[in-house]
Amino acid sequence: MGEAPAFTVDDLQNGYQNGFGFKYKDCETAITIQDKTYVIGGSDDESESSIGVRIFDKATGNWEIPTVLGTKPKPCKGHSAVPLNDDRILIIKKGSAPDDCIWFLEVDTKYVREQKKDLGTEVVAWSKGVRGNVERPVVISGPSGVGKGTLISMLMKEFPSMFGFSVSHTTRAPRGMEKDGVHYHFTERSVMEKDIKDGKFLEFASVHGNLYGTSIEAVEVVADEGKRCILDIDVQGARSVRASSLDAIFIFICPPSMDELEKRLRARGTEAEEQILKRLRNAEVEMEQGKSSGVFDHICYNDKLEDCYDNLKKLLGLDGNTIPTQKSPAPQGINLLADHLISKISNKIIIKCGTPEVEKGSKSL
Repeated sequence: MGEAPAFTVDDLQNGYQNGFGFKYKDCETAITIQDKTYVIGGSDDESESSIGVRIFDKATGNWEIPTVLGTKPKPCKGHSAVPLNDDRILIIKKGSAPDDCIWFLEVDTKYVREQKKDLGTEVVAWSKGVRGNVERPVVISGPSGVGKGTLISMLMKEFPSMFGFSVSHTTRAPRGMEKDGVHYHFTERSVMEKDIKDGKFLEFASVHGNLYGTSIEAVEVVADEGKRCILDIDVQGARSVRASSLDAIFIFICPPSMDELEKRLRARGTEAEEQILKRLRNAEVEMEQGKSSGVFDHICYNDKLEDCYDNLKKLLGLDGNTIPTQKSPAPQGINLLADHLISKISNKIIIKCGTPEVEKGSKSL
């Protein structure tokens, strides 16, 4: 194994063999996986605010500009790249902060393959690499007025350093004291439809005439903070997430009765009679689907709020075995020198820093 010989992008057509990526031409690296070479570096076509990606297809001899999903890394002084199996590439940025130096470019993961099929184009996806123990995300669903938001707020208050809320997008107007970016990302329908088409959403659905959805970036932001992500989404969205590559726990919140749900909806005082009746009709369908669809792992009945909250904590392993003030491990990067080399030996990535070359550390993959 060891280090790869350097070559420039112009040499790709001449059939150079793949190796580990170092700084080649104009801070670009090239990694070949099967019949495609991924050229990483420079800036993307839309702006100079992120690292660009191009694909050279050996079979056709053509260049392709892929649809790039996920939060994109900012340009840097240079980077190293190593292929991990045949589905993703490890990128280590040079001269970057410890929490911004490790990134992964997914090129053939299950998620990327699904997006390629849906979009009908080449797709790659960025994700930020962090060290730390983050538990499975939690998907909480239930009809409007059942108390999902209240239960989530109670979790966030008792365990502020353990959970992070995934802020959904919606095309509806804000209600009362709702704030953009806190309760929802409020957006125009045309903008959200374009982002959905571009594959930027993990799930989306039309509910009561408005679009709601969870962006991939919204979930990544929580994970990058080393927190357990909570997604408050409807049954349609939960079904989409269940079918995706996200490994989550699915919990459905039920009201004690339809009469009680109607009382709660009317107590809000925020909607007209027609809208309330529409929500009640949808609630009956959602409750039937929530109990019988096989999407949800657990069902909680919110008769008495405190009892329901205690049950929710038990399902999440927070029934006294976890100290409320205990902090989840914060995400960490690796403090690398700007002058480093990267290589792959067996199933380990070896990063060598400084001169003479001394093994700074290794990471098992």
